Amino acid sequence: MTPAEILDSLFPAGHDVTPEGDLLFGRAAFGDGVVHVVGATGRAPIGIDQAIRLSAAVLEIASTDDAAPILFLVDSASQRMSRRDELLGLSEYLAHLAKSLLLAEAQGHRTIGLLYGGSAAGAFIATALACGTLVALPGAHPEVMDLASMARVTKLPLDVLEAKAAATPVFAPGLDNIVKVGGIAETWDPANGLAEQLAMILDHSPAKEDERGARGAARGGRPVSARIASAVVAAAQG
Repeated sequence: MTPAEILDSLFPAGHDVTPEGDLLFGRAAFGDGVVHVVGATGRAPIGIDQAIRLSAAVLEIASTDDAAPILFLVDSASQRMSRRDELLGLSEYLAHLAKSLLLAEAQGHRTIGLLYGGSAAGAFIATALACGTLVALPGAHPEVMDLASMARVTKLPLDVLEAKAAATPVFAPGLDNIVKVGGIAETWDPANGLAEQLAMILDHSPAKEDERGARGAARGGRPVSARIASAVVAAAQG
């Protein structure tokens, strides 16, 4: 689905979401309130300019008291790995974007990431994974790190990593694997109307704790992560 098709399905009564280059900003009436919309689209990389513009929009929403949710549409490449972006501190800009989304959630604005295309590496972490709830459409292709890059970093042969990826979702990119490890809460069905599926998410109160570890355990993608995290918290509190 294109961004226009997604927005039309989400907001059949209309919206005022407009593009700004490869980014999206706006809002739409939804139920008895509104939904704020931001987006990183066009499978474009996210550099410092995009990160700071998205952060500014999220912080502006966080400063309001309307408690309206933020829907973040995501279809990006990885972070922009140019000399300029790296020298100017791209990692800090991406961290700032992630923290902006966390602040918005803490201020009462639900943050729902909707991954409808690709996203990778730091850009994926700072956008989709930084949202309180992440959902996806069929055909989305997220990856924290592709196997070729992982081979260069770990110095392990690519065929070894491919075998590990076939055995455990933790090593593998792709929608099904991110679902199995708990990173994606739901995969939406475009045929059933996106507005109804968004309403179901918003009708449920947000979880008080991060549920990704528990989901990963229940789905068999991360069988021990939640248990280890709980033991670490218990030891720290004891």
